[in-house]
Amino acid sequence: MAFITSLVLAAFAGYVGAWYFGAIEGNFALLLFLATVVTGLYWLAERFYFLPRRERAAAALEASLSERNERLAGQGITQVDTVDAKASERLLMQPWWLDWTAGLFPVILVVFLLRSFLYEPFKIPSGSMMPTLLTGDLILVNKFTYGLRLPVINTKITDGTPLARGDVVVFRYPPKPSMDYIKRVVGIPGDEVAYLNKKLTVNGQPVSKNPMPDYLDSESMRLLRQFTEDLGGKQHRLLNDDAGPAFVQGATDFPYRENCRYSVEGVVCKVPAGNYFMMGDNRDNSADSRFWGFVPDKNIVGRAFFVWMNFGDLGRIGPFQ
Repeated sequence: MAFITSLVLAAFAGYVGAWYFGAIEGNFALLLFLATVVTGLYWLAERFYFLPRRERAAAALEASLSERNERLAGQGITQVDTVDAKASERLLMQPWWLDWTAGLFPVILVVFLLRSFLYEPFKIPSGSMMPTLLTGDLILVNKFTYGLRLPVINTKITDGTPLARGDVVVFRYPPKPSMDYIKRVVGIPGDEVAYLNKKLTVNGQPVSKNPMPDYLDSESMRLLRQFTEDLGGKQHRLLNDDAGPAFVQGATDFPYRENCRYSVEGVVCKVPAGNYFMMGDNRDNSADSRFWGFVPDKNIVGRAFFVWMNFGDLGRIGPFQ
């Protein structure tokens, strides 16, 4: 078993190494699921086979020593050589290959359950959600608000609360589902979303947008126009870059593209059933539904709601909308 376990651990290490160096496209949810299954099998084997076998061996040793001492005492021999007192402890000791598998199972199981059904951490990789979220923010995503989903395959098993306009959502990027994206829900199924001349309209109603002092983008060292927007009763800040064009450059071919009309002023889209229209708060620096289309419900991961750490700015810690 030690050799087999070495091969199993080497396979996990090889997968992580190949992922780290870019040789393969890793899937952490799948890796964690497999680690839970493998360590769980070792834990069951330890509990119901290996540990009882070691306990029987230790009990047999104790019985053998007791019988020996009684036999010698019956012969009038009271001074006998002693056997290592820790021999029984050594028999009961868990070997390294069980310590690194069955011993880790409770911790891995807790992490798997928390990450799959309650909260999952993410790191913000870009500035597309500025000023709400900054590059380097470490956030928590609620995995149960929109309904519980099975890990790895992401199949919904409970309904939960429907997505609402204004929610900040993590989802699997439709053109490449192995990647996670984060954007704000702008349109829900049945909505007609128009973003023309940098003004957002939903179902013919202009979304309230009030000016604020300009925002300094510390990454590009440029001033951007800043506004507050009331979307679905949720107030949040957004940015506009006067140098950015109103029309959408480089929109790809995507499912239900016929629901969208592009012009020099921007885009108008009718959101199909079971899909959502997403946009970044950094409106002129965000690759979102304007470019690659709608997000199907099956791609939803959860609702982002809390910055739990930013090592460059501890003041970032806290909830957001």
